[in-house]
Amino acid sequence: MLTSVLRGLAAASLTVLPVVAPTPAHAAETLPLAEAVTRLPVGAESRDGYDRDAFRHWNTGDDPSDGCSTRNEVLIAEAVEPPAIGPRCRLSGGRWWSYYDQIWVTSASGLDIDHMVPLAESWDSGAFAWTPQRREAYANDQGAEASLVAVTARSNRSKADQDPAQWMPPAAEVHCRYIAEWVGTKLRWSLTADESEVATLQEAASDCPDQQVNYEPAT
Repeated sequence: MLTSVLRGLAAASLTVLPVVAPTPAHAAETLPLAEAVTRLPVGAESRDGYDRDAFRHWNTGDDPSDGCSTRNEVLIAEAVEPPAIGPRCRLSGGRWWSYYDQIWVTSASGLDIDHMVPLAESWDSGAFAWTPQRREAYANDQGAEASLVAVTARSNRSKADQDPAQWMPPAAEVHCRYIAEWVGTKLRWSLTADESEVATLQEAASDCPDQQVNYEPAT
């Protein structure tokens, strides 16, 4: 009898325990641009040993079964007017807005997929120490909208591998957005920033008091 009572009390005690949801290991964050800049680790950069081929891209994308490369998956996702998708993921038609230079583009061939933080810059900022698998994940990152951006080939090639201390989009009205996406990408991948880059980002943040940065650490 006593055993039955004790078991009943133990069961009852379980019913009043609070249910605590596990804390996500990689929680998304939203914070003011100025604060986000302060979270960037500052470090010297070096391009020693850099080889673009160390970043395998474009791979088979997020959905290998669709027959599309990462490039084409990004183009499909970012199209304002969807293109027709033919055999082997050949794209025709469609319409895109290149936000760097505020230009409409009506042919996929006129677009580049820009790495928000260029591959060479990521190497300088810490990717030199990554495994080949992590560099491939970075080069094909569709886990954050800002990581890969469909823009005019002209604007992408003008940017090349430069950071915001050296290059900003031609359209001044998008500078706050661009800086926020740059900082968010660096935070997502735990990349460093050099002193001149940080100074530029701090100055830009003071001009963008209402700008927020959204990022989720990459796994």
